[in-house]
Amino acid sequence: MGTTPPVGVVPDRMHAIVIRKGREGDPLEAMRPEEVAVPKLGPNDVLVYVMAAGVNFNGIWAARGKPVSVMRGTGDDFHIAGSDASGIVWQVGSNVRRWKIGDEVVVHCNQSCGQCPECNGLDPLACSEQRIWGYETNYGSFAQFAKVQSQQLLPKPPRLGWIESASYGLTYFTAYRMLLDQAKVRAGDNVLVWGASGGLGIFAVQLCKATGANAIAVVSSGRKAELARKLGAAATIDRRDFEIAKGQNESPEQEKRRLAEMKRFGKALRELTGGSDPDVVFEHVGQQTFPASVFLAKRFGKIVICGATSGYHLDFDVRHLWMRQKQIIGSHFANAYEADRANQLIIEGKIRPYVDRVFAFEQTPEAHEEMAANRHMGKMVITVGAEQDERANQLLDRPPVAAAAIPAYQA
Repeated sequence: MGTTPPVGVVPDRMHAIVIRKGREGDPLEAMRPEEVAVPKLGPNDVLVYVMAAGVNFNGIWAARGKPVSVMRGTGDDFHIAGSDASGIVWQVGSNVRRWKIGDEVVVHCNQSCGQCPECNGLDPLACSEQRIWGYETNYGSFAQFAKVQSQQLLPKPPRLGWIESASYGLTYFTAYRMLLDQAKVRAGDNVLVWGASGGLGIFAVQLCKATGANAIAVVSSGRKAELARKLGAAATIDRRDFEIAKGQNESPEQEKRRLAEMKRFGKALRELTGGSDPDVVFEHVGQQTFPASVFLAKRFGKIVICGATSGYHLDFDVRHLWMRQKQIIGSHFANAYEADRANQLIIEGKIRPYVDRVFAFEQTPEAHEEMAANRHMGKMVITVGAEQDERANQLLDRPPVAAAAIPAYQA
């Protein structure tokens, strides 16, 4: 990675993991180390010296160029991915007042224009220029320096190291908005959490616990079930015991068999909840699980969805939706206010990150391959300016700060 310059001194060029036009594909082929120019700042921008960067599924999409190339319409022939970071403020634009050189920060990934009525009176996520930094915009966190809007910065939790601080932004803030502000989860609710040991699931489980809701964690191994229980899941269920994944071009017989398996899965859930179907289904898998999510939610229940890692095209029996008056709620990341509230819970020790594996900067492609193959739990982090041997997961064995740390949602 070369020599770290003095704080506030900006070099002309930097090391980065780069995706280029004509080279999109699997991360091992698409992502390569290069030297590129350090980006120039606008008046409301901040240059962050990246200490560590979190790995997210959108890096895989960026590498593959699917469903669309992230370089389409940007004017760039290269892309630096990465939507989570911890680091140090290195340079500020002329209009930036809240942050100064040397501040230790974490970065949330929502960018917007900051000028429109939606940004200033409704929700920046409604802005027509809203983008996810490091995926829909360039100069993400897999580089020595990242260019961000000043409103993306949050204070780094003092009790966390650089690695843990880089691990939680995208997935945790997404889960926070999904459960607390969109689905309005309350104490006593039963919440079915798909992928409960993954980057989104580990925070969904903890948020349920903290609000007094019961997380029913869907996992795929005993080790993942153990982690979910440790983080506060009320119960776990192993998806390998049920053939409920929606396949492509199913025959009538296959569809019939899958419906029978969904019924068996629902019976197993009710045995765990004392006879109740889920009030809320926490959905992000998409094509393979969405038909089951709609089927399993209780009457008048909610399916809140933020992504579709198994496929975007959803084919399900809509009768289970309208005849039982269920709601499908779309949710996309979080606004700055939600991110700030959620970050405060990390600062207070009421929600914890969980880092499964730490990779060196040059191993960024390998980390994304591991995620694509689902060979991880919790989050994976890339060290950039930080030392790789910094201990991760030092907080996991500490007792929770509070059993019901988050007040119930008030309408």
